[in-house]
Amino acid sequence: MDLIQKAFHELYPEKNMDYNTRLIYSGRFKPYNANASKSITTLTIKLSKKWKKISEDIQIGLIQSILVKFFRTKKRTINMDLYTNFIKHIHIAVPKTKTDPLLESSFNRVNEKYFSDQIEKPNLRWGSASVRKLGSYDYQSDEISISAIFKNRPSLLDYVMYHEMLHKKHKFYQTKTGRSYHHTSRFRKEEKAFENSKKIEKKITNICRKKRLSKALNIFRF
Repeated sequence: MDLIQKAFHELYPEKNMDYNTRLIYSGRFKPYNANASKSITTLTIKLSKKWKKISEDIQIGLIQSILVKFFRTKKRTINMDLYTNFIKHIHIAVPKTKTDPLLESSFNRVNEKYFSDQIEKPNLRWGSASVRKLGSYDYQSDEISISAIFKNRPSLLDYVMYHEMLHKKHKFYQTKTGRSYHHTSRFRKEEKAFENSKKIEKKITNICRKKRLSKALNIFRF
């Protein structure tokens, strides 16, 4: 019995696994990431190679967290709690090797003004010039990524940086059914504490709208 089957039977003791299973450790993922896919007969779960050295109980919790989403069920196990706790504290051990002067300056400004310099600096990098994904915080790699559209807009950059730093601070809340919430009421309340947040959100919305319109017009130019 492989880890997927073990995780499944502990999660659904009353059910039979209707798929063949494949567990693959891949070097193509960011540290501690994973995904799942299925064919007609086979369920495949791929994990980052980093997971090989982690406790089997925590790996089972990760796989169970994937399975409840995959099968659209609401379940919570001790193993899933172990996995959640591991992810919430993994940033402590992640190497901090990525940075950028503009992003680091923004992080330092926001950290001093809103967090009393209490947030540990994560990995920092620019993303593509996207208007769909303005920023993100990855728990597994302890990395904040910011859309390149903010490179020449320091005041707007600080607001997006603040939003992602809130994710690093609060992590996520998981219910008894295994569902995770990243934008809790507490998160939203702190988000509004940013100076002139409503005006900044309107500016960001207008910039994104103009960039989408410009992109659409360019598609129809010959």
